[in-house]
Amino acid sequence: MVFSSLLFLFIFLPAVLTLYYCAPRSIRNLILFIMSLVFYAWGEPVYIVIMLVSTLIDFCFGLLLDKPNMTSVKRKGIVACSIIVNLLLLSYFKYADFLIQNVNALIGTNIPLTELPLPIGISFYTFQSMSYIIDVYRGTAKAQRNWIDFGTYISLFPQLVAGPIVKYGTIAEQLQHRSESMKMFAEGVRRFIIGLAKKVLLANNIGLLWDTISNSNPESMPVLTAWLGIIAFAFQIYFDFSGYSDMAIGLGLMFGFRFNENFNKPYIAQSITDFWRRWHISLGSWFREYVYIPLGGNRRGLAIQMRNILIVWMLTGLWHGASWNFILWGLYFGVILLFEKWWGLSLLLRLPRWLRHVYAIILILIGWVLFAFDQPSIIIDYLAAMWGFNGQSLWNNETIYFFYTNAVLLLVLLIASLPRKQWLRSNEMSLLHLVWYGFLYFLSVAYLVDATFNPFLYFRF
Repeated sequence: MVFSSLLFLFIFLPAVLTLYYCAPRSIRNLILFIMSLVFYAWGEPVYIVIMLVSTLIDFCFGLLLDKPNMTSVKRKGIVACSIIVNLLLLSYFKYADFLIQNVNALIGTNIPLTELPLPIGISFYTFQSMSYIIDVYRGTAKAQRNWIDFGTYISLFPQLVAGPIVKYGTIAEQLQHRSESMKMFAEGVRRFIIGLAKKVLLANNIGLLWDTISNSNPESMPVLTAWLGIIAFAFQIYFDFSGYSDMAIGLGLMFGFRFNENFNKPYIAQSITDFWRRWHISLGSWFREYVYIPLGGNRRGLAIQMRNILIVWMLTGLWHGASWNFILWGLYFGVILLFEKWWGLSLLLRLPRWLRHVYAIILILIGWVLFAFDQPSIIIDYLAAMWGFNGQSLWNNETIYFFYTNAVLLLVLLIASLPRKQWLRSNEMSLLHLVWYGFLYFLSVAYLVDATFNPFLYFRF
């Protein structure tokens, strides 16, 4: 079940809201926990067991950490056990076949693949569960003694399948003490509609263009067609993922939760450092707090800091998928960030703003080529097409057709990627707001009624 579906919009969500607000406050977390399990089980009833087992294990580990007079060695052992269990579960389902394929290729064995489907959201809820144990160990959060409340945190359906990654310390107080209001609910509805429109009106439609171009042979692709294609992918993945994050944040507000922002207009960035402060903020924050800083951060000299940055970015790439192109994508950005950290940013600041922006966008688009294709030969051919190294022309009739038929959509995407005017950012619901958001909702639902193309890119992660 996805948020951008008629089933969710007209059956599941109204049912959950009705049950939630009709129930006494004392059992509202129980309602959310049960309905979140229903939401998850709708697509994968078997894998709900994995999530529940992971939840129960970390709940028990948290209670053990909270015991008085426990030695430092035992506390570290509990944290290590929790991390190992979580990473083993994640690795088995997400990376086992990748490891087997590489072992088979390296030493010529014929180990059969597991061919297990990836449990939806496992990358997100595993990181959330690990953040809880680490926060309790550090003393920045208290152990949760109510299993229903903890289960609600792990399984909460608004952010279960695609984030944002909500660290336990961010939401601990809200699990037990939160207040819902009409103003907060209205803000949530507004945010949800924005996300829904991003997903179904923008991401889905530009995704059709990317789908067409990406399935063409890059060896015969004109330069501008290749650039148009990767620009289409850049818009699709941004509005797809940020739209889902907006819907998650909006749903959280409807139930009294405030999640942290996950995107901040990343395509206005003027450096790659700036881009990664704006893109998938919750993931970057998680790796910084739970990997980069524990490795030593920048406190142990330049060589160690460089190592730590490369480790974090290799893991960031690997988190996105079990494929070498994701690792390459992560290291690609890691190397650029190293360059910017010690030399690049000082050089960039001497350039005009527009030139800094062009620099960032070109590097981002090259990165998306690495991200979009999992075959090295296609990556090389597509990059060659972008720079005219395939011997093709600058454009052809098909290129003109693509631009002509998508010109209005591309303009809307560009405008939507920029900071919005104040009247659109306001949380106050005027008549103009009601008309505008009602119109967006109507268009989104009308699209879904007749939609045959409604992918969600981040399900694969």
